[in-house]
Amino acid sequence: MEQLNPSLTKLIIPFFAISALLLIPSTSAQTCRTACGNQPLRYPFGSGPGCGDPRFQGRISCDEAQQMLTVTTHTGCYPVTAIDYAAQVIHISDPTMSTCACSQNSRGFGLDWDAPFSIHESTIFALLDCSTSASPIYSSAAPGNSSFTSSPLCDAAGTSICSFLYSCHAISLMNEPISTCCVYTPIDLGPAYDMDLGKLKCSSYSGFYSFDGQEVDPDRWKYGIALKYKFNVYNEYPSSCAKCERSGGACGYGGAYGTFVCSCPDSGLNITSDCSFGASWSETSGHILAPHTGTWPLLRSVVSILSLVMIRAP
Repeated sequence: MEQLNPSLTKLIIPFFAISALLLIPSTSAQTCRTACGNQPLRYPFGSGPGCGDPRFQGRISCDEAQQMLTVTTHTGCYPVTAIDYAAQVIHISDPTMSTCACSQNSRGFGLDWDAPFSIHESTIFALLDCSTSASPIYSSAAPGNSSFTSSPLCDAAGTSICSFLYSCHAISLMNEPISTCCVYTPIDLGPAYDMDLGKLKCSSYSGFYSFDGQEVDPDRWKYGIALKYKFNVYNEYPSSCAKCERSGGACGYGGAYGTFVCSCPDSGLNITSDCSFGASWSETSGHILAPHTGTWPLLRSVVSILSLVMIRAP
């Protein structure tokens, strides 16, 4: 048998080594999911570590036991009731807030200063059962200053909202006058991003993000808190992620530099393109790279060059 030229052998061995590296998709013990319970998951949210956008890691997570997406801040964990991906808005509920269905004491609500979301402008907060003599919401006086001004932290136009809320049976059981209610006005809850009811001398609060076309019927209001988010500083949806999701995958990240990966739940593979590659890899018995992936043109060029070298070799 005729032996290969040594110089040709030096070309063939690296070729097959590089090809193997290009053909083998990365695997991971963590497979990102495209849903948490009944809530579909899309970028920038993820089902666990390595999923979604790393900025949201630890802020929004999937409770495996409850099969429920939750938002976590320094004031507690809040179930996600809906996500409007088109408007980039998350709706959450606070089990401790008062509504027409139930009134109860609450510690308030706050966002972390470095959280990747903020209060949506549709959200209205109403502080309930506030001390008219001790609460700072009724005075702009600095500590030690006895000057008094009228409701600097309350929206005077919100008086009707307080009236409707105090007409609810559950809230009326507080047996407090409407003057103890305040529609809170600070944007994003003020510079501390926090509505601390203990400091504000209020026993509870209510929050809602829509009148649902029934301004005079508080039983019909959409209770909860609406949060808005951005994809990045330019608010652009990553094209690589869009391609991944169209192929049935979930966007994630991995490696030392947190680079993009497309997690494919059906195949259990994490790859750098999209799940159409993973499907081709799983379904083709010979593990041949699908010709529609980005790596195929590179391999085809290398094969062509190597073929010419082999033809010309003595």
